[in-house]
Amino acid sequence: MNPKNRNALAERVVKAAEAALAARGYASSIDVLVGIGWLDAGKVEQWRRGQIDYLERVVQTNLPRISEAMKLFRSWATRRGLSASPTSYIARSPRRQTLRFSRSGDPTIEALYRTHWVSQELSERKRQHLAEKASRAPDLVVVQPLNREWKCHRCGKTGDLLMMENPGPACLSCVGLDDLEFLPAGDALLSRRVKAKSTRCAVVVRFSRTRRRYERQGLLVEPLALADVQHDLKLQRRE
Repeated sequence: MNPKNRNALAERVVKAAEAALAARGYASSIDVLVGIGWLDAGKVEQWRRGQIDYLERVVQTNLPRISEAMKLFRSWATRRGLSASPTSYIARSPRRQTLRFSRSGDPTIEALYRTHWVSQELSERKRQHLAEKASRAPDLVVVQPLNREWKCHRCGKTGDLLMMENPGPACLSCVGLDDLEFLPAGDALLSRRVKAKSTRCAVVVRFSRTRRRYERQGLLVEPLALADVQHDLKLQRRE
């Protein structure tokens, strides 16, 4: 890359990284790739759901340019005196597999991609909270489909709920969530406590045609956890 193009790329990288740092107190490689326009946010969500095998596949440029941008990003972080925070990226899928960034899968490259750069101006407690939040496995998402005629790409069956996978929609039986019970939204205390107690759970969403977005309908939770929390709350409300 010639010096003129490198300087132009450096300006774009710094602008994207500074924006992320100002907004959240840290910056990540994904923030930079999205911010400079090489990576679509929708593709990131597909990758987080395990529908894309590695993130570099959907970055809209070649590997040498990606590598150069990441070097510029790390140089910026070093100059700014930011703290390196290794972060876990776990798929939003029942298998909870570790997400892959690079085509090669090289551990060193993966570690560089996974590093978040955190502001030293934040307190130690705040930095720790950010690290824990970033590494937390994301919620599983289950969809109430508008189209009732969908079919599971694995078994050919249908149902009231589905989970999207790379080949297509999958029924809850095939993804191992058919034993969970639906808890409608509405009781925030009950939902919060059941979610904390249930070792497996998923957020249920439905697409709103009027608002043009997915909206939360409730949770899928373990029946025993739901029964235990309902019993505890019933006793508390009697007191």
